Amino acid sequence: MAEGRKNPRYELHVEGRYRTGSGIARDVPILEMSETGCRFYDRFGRLAAGTELTLRIGPIGPVVATVRWCRDSIVGVEFENPLYGPVFEHIRSQVDQDPAERESYRPL
Repeated sequence: MAEGRKNPRYELHVEGRYRTGSGIARDVPILEMSETGCRFYDRFGRLAAGTELTLRIGPIGPVVATVRWCRDSIVGVEFENPLYGPVFEHIRSQVDQDPAERESYRPL
């Protein structure tokens, strides 16, 4: 769990998919998540702060989110509406928490 946040963010490994407007859907690994947002690796790394997108988190979604920052292909987004508590807990309990796999998505 990341420290110093208003909402705790938990490390995880779950496949996601985002789409901006009518653009092409991009598959991304989600690396951290809280009820109010998440962080994912986007190898294209071209999302600008303020961009609105829809995001699938495993089988959940689409969730409307806004890009808050993008650095070195890592993107931080804030959800338009916080995830419902039981949905958030379901995602956390059903995903692969293997740190070795998570490391494979980090940029060099």
